[in-house]
Amino acid sequence: MEQKENRVVLRGTVTEIPAFSHRVHGIEFYRFPLAVPRLSGREDLLNILLPHSLEEGFPKPGDYVEVTGQIRSFNNRTGVGNRLVITVLARSILPTQEEPCNQVLLGGTLCKPPVLRRTPLGRDICDLLLAVNRKYRRADYLPCIAWGSVALACSRLETGDSLLLEGRLQSRTYWKTLGETTQERTAYEISISSLLPPGDEPEEPL
Repeated sequence: MEQKENRVVLRGTVTEIPAFSHRVHGIEFYRFPLAVPRLSGREDLLNILLPHSLEEGFPKPGDYVEVTGQIRSFNNRTGVGNRLVITVLARSILPTQEEPCNQVLLGGTLCKPPVLRRTPLGRDICDLLLAVNRKYRRADYLPCIAWGSVALACSRLETGDSLLLEGRLQSRTYWKTLGETTQERTAYEISISSLLPPGDEPEEPL
């Protein structure tokens, strides 16, 4: 299984103390939320997964940092919270004074037919599910969304097509009805800014 492009650069503010998540092959992983501002003034609150083996150590709430790594997904089988959990596996995390950043480069295979829809205001939206291969016969399944002319281009793709895209990782809240109660939940998706020709990976900075 060929490993595909999966790179992300985030700059934002740590909002909580990293909390223990799980242990794999003797390495402990800790999770913390990173607040990344948008140009609109809103913030995306993104989950960062930090291996304890990183030499930089743990960030503190209020630290402004740059995180580089890869987007990961896994199926939550506990029945509590979202079924599909999206995180950023940090390869490095360093203090920075540069402008906020949210850049994603993904290459993968479309594993479901695209769904084209339209907002009440008449804007086109397309939903996709991208399978991005890892090593060792595993893959991350990542929900993506496109708008406008990019949405129309995505709607012409077919299941099994390979694509390379640039975008941003974003969060949004919604309400889910469970019996007689409702719960506020957060969904994560990649907002596609452009589709790139295969082999046309940008040289900088991802």
